[in-house]
Amino acid sequence: MENGFVSGFAAIIGRPNVGKSTLLNRFLGRKLAIVSDKPQTTRNRIVGVYHGPEAQVVFLDTPGVHKPRHRLGEYMVSVAKDAWSEVDCILFVVDAAAGIGGGDQFIAEQIREVGTPIILAVNKCDLLKPHQVMETLAKAPELGDFHEIFPISAETGYNVPELLSAIINLMPQGPRYFPEGMLTDRPEEFVIAELIREQVLHHTREEVPHSVAVVIESFEEGMTEGVVYIRARIHVERKSHRGIILGQKGSRIKEIGTAARKEIEALLSSRVYLDLYVSTSEGWRNNPTFLQRFGYH
Repeated sequence: MENGFVSGFAAIIGRPNVGKSTLLNRFLGRKLAIVSDKPQTTRNRIVGVYHGPEAQVVFLDTPGVHKPRHRLGEYMVSVAKDAWSEVDCILFVVDAAAGIGGGDQFIAEQIREVGTPIILAVNKCDLLKPHQVMETLAKAPELGDFHEIFPISAETGYNVPELLSAIINLMPQGPRYFPEGMLTDRPEEFVIAELIREQVLHHTREEVPHSVAVVIESFEEGMTEGVVYIRARIHVERKSHRGIILGQKGSRIKEIGTAARKEIEALLSSRVYLDLYVSTSEGWRNNPTFLQRFGYH
């Protein structure tokens, strides 16, 4: 163990769409977790590792806590709750622009008995005027007794370094759990599937994004020097959703593929040939077999 070095785990929790994944990416200084304006974008627990000269913080970005309507939703909420009991710090994120509401109260009640230090991050303050931020901060203590409260903007980086310092101060002395430079414990295929799903979210509307799962079927290097070949299958619940993702004469799937390829090339620092397919898997969000096959178990 390095003398004076601290390390530990911090869970990022909150309602859907409050900016948890954007905040994780801001902490890491690069993109790991996908983001969109659609609620329930994050489905799995994403591990992101912050490396500092005197500290290592393992962040757990969790799905938004919500009232589940299917087995996938139940899985997502259980993932979030499991993270609460195994960390050194809980980072509770609320949306200042949307206001503190019943969903935030529900989460506050859930974590109150955990006994772990809780820092409240009031996010999206860049969308409010200064007096509105102050009004929101005045209401924040109603949620509970917090170790500290920070007004922040994950989008612009406002007050994020100060928030990160407060989290590090709660970490115990310990070893490096991950080698320097290692960003996540997730395999590349997982991150690539998420980047493809992110582009589906960006290019579709309404119910379609929630019914999408992406599975990487092949990942091959070396067939052509400097090029990675990736074959991925996008699963949807209804035939009508398949048509929406494909678009007229395949126009939308081409847009999705082009945008996803750019993100994947940035991740791999390599040229990528991306082959996308779309299949209908009826009712997969309530089917244990599909959920396990797609990695939600």
